[in-house]
Amino acid sequence: MTATSATRRSVPNLDRHGLLRQSLVGARLMDYLFRRLILFNAALAIGVIVLIFVYVGKESLPLLLSEDIQQEVTVGKMFSSQPNETEELALSYIWQPVSKEPKYSVIPLLLGSLKVTFIALLFAAPLSIAAAIYTAEFAVPWVRELVKPIIELLAGIPSVVLGFLALVVLASWLQHFFQFDYRLNAVNAGLAMGLAIIPIIYTVSEDALSSVPRSYREASLALGVSPWKTARSVVLPAATPGIFAAMVLGFGRAVGETMIVLMASGNAAVTSLSLADSVRTVSATIAAELGEVVFGSAHYHVLFFLGTMLFILTFLLNMVGDVFVSRLKQRMMGAS
Repeated sequence: MTATSATRRSVPNLDRHGLLRQSLVGARLMDYLFRRLILFNAALAIGVIVLIFVYVGKESLPLLLSEDIQQEVTVGKMFSSQPNETEELALSYIWQPVSKEPKYSVIPLLLGSLKVTFIALLFAAPLSIAAAIYTAEFAVPWVRELVKPIIELLAGIPSVVLGFLALVVLASWLQHFFQFDYRLNAVNAGLAMGLAIIPIIYTVSEDALSSVPRSYREASLALGVSPWKTARSVVLPAATPGIFAAMVLGFGRAVGETMIVLMASGNAAVTSLSLADSVRTVSATIAAELGEVVFGSAHYHVLFFLGTMLFILTFLLNMVGDVFVSRLKQRMMGAS
């Protein structure tokens, strides 16, 4: 009887060990499958980006390799002075791809992109960072839960809607108040672009400010420092790497934006430092001309070269920003 009872008691124990072993094997299998799935998704995303860059770069190679294309345009000519023949328009850098003598100077396009991006950052960065400081440091919880989704909701507004508002409403207001000669100009496009990048800068900056250890604030307040001076002199410097990363992301978003500048900038490839003049950006040029260009022509390959240049510029900007943020974090951690 004793041996039989012991055997009966050991059977549930064996079943229990078997079920535990099976559950562990199942959990390990699920972990393995999810790791492989995440790795596949990451590799797929990187592969798609690489393939896009390879295709765009391949289409721009004839600009460097084809003698027929180089008779019309070269990379050197695109960055050098190309004087106009007419005396009333003595322009040194001209983007005029459809003419008897095509001219492909990219200087007006680069200058236009920089002017619009500069205005967008000048408008969006102070507002975004100030809003992030308020919601992270001073706002009561219910106000923070109300303000943050409203600002982030701007990211869901299509860029064509922002461009339409800038074209119809904002341009008229700016011309009325500032007496601009041209209704559509860099200021108009830059302000509309600023509305598009506010959610990016705000979200990343607010996360950076919220991630600062609470002990920093408590130590500063314990020394008798006011909450505003704590936010300005303690929290804000500690969150500087994250805020700089937000600025880099905003810059990249502004440089690559198409619809807003296509509708609100005037699309005039003019080499001028005045912010009140109409401008044309690199991305807007690609969007406006690629659909009507002759396949395989010099103009076609130049547009793909502009896309490659924009791709490389954005990549280098993000890489330099990442290196700068990493060094800044190391320096701040070493100082603390």
